[in-house]
Amino acid sequence: MHFKREFDFVHLSKYFYIFSIALTVAGLIFLATFGLNYSVDFKAGSNVDISLSKNLTQEQVETAIKDLGVTHEPSISLGQERVNIRYDKELTEDQSEALKAGITKLDDKASFEINTVDTEMAKELARNAIYAVLISCLGIIIYVSIRFEWRFALAAIVSLLHDAFMVVAVFSIFRLEVDLTFIVAVLTIIGYSINDTIVIFDRIRENLRFGKQKTYEDMKALVNKSVTQTLMRSLYTAFTVFVAAFFLLIMGGESIKMFSLAMVVGLLFGAYSSIFIASPLWLLLKKRQKPKVTNKTA
Repeated sequence: MHFKREFDFVHLSKYFYIFSIALTVAGLIFLATFGLNYSVDFKAGSNVDISLSKNLTQEQVETAIKDLGVTHEPSISLGQERVNIRYDKELTEDQSEALKAGITKLDDKASFEINTVDTEMAKELARNAIYAVLISCLGIIIYVSIRFEWRFALAAIVSLLHDAFMVVAVFSIFRLEVDLTFIVAVLTIIGYSINDTIVIFDRIRENLRFGKQKTYEDMKALVNKSVTQTLMRSLYTAFTVFVAAFFLLIMGGESIKMFSLAMVVGLLFGAYSSIFIASPLWLLLKKRQKPKVTNKTA
């Protein structure tokens, strides 16, 4: 389905560039100053999952575990007949037994799963997450370069990195917790973003093949036309996934809350990056292309 009214997307893109650059600078400042709010998945600590036969209140759980000798306050998440307690430091064996005893007094049928992440394992998880993003970006560069050309590949990667970093920036600025599901969300966002970008690039390439573009204005009109032809398809795709992620955020469990939030934020940024970041950037790179010199024979 084509969007009937044609907008000057290339002209509008400068406002989105300004917004993205401003948020990028703010994100870099917060990352350099405060870093990310890592969960126990990425730092040493203990994660306690408790299955219950009845629901407990926040006050009951806090009272039951207050005398463990832990100097810092844990993060407590309550669910339906379930409690998750996270400590930023590893619990000793005596503290673990004291925690079990305290909860068992409230529910003698409670079952416990205590997982400990040491510092070296946390660092390895963080490194593997970064490698996963970099390797996926490298694969995309190779694929797009083979299927299209290097200008398309460069524009696509800038758009993907933009989407991923925008999510990281928002989580850093608002001090939202970053766990392993956050990394899954970032990789998922990259997949959706490259899908929309490739659809637009494919239409640009198709229009290039059948058009006669001699000036920059011709190329600009071609990009606007290509985006217009694929706009509704991109919006429908983004909106469908956004609705699913949004209701997961509202109605889903605590364990997938950060995943759902990262997906919602990433989809919002990804919805405009393919249109207002990737395509205008390709046009800018194409504008700088040197014209081919043809040899005239006498």
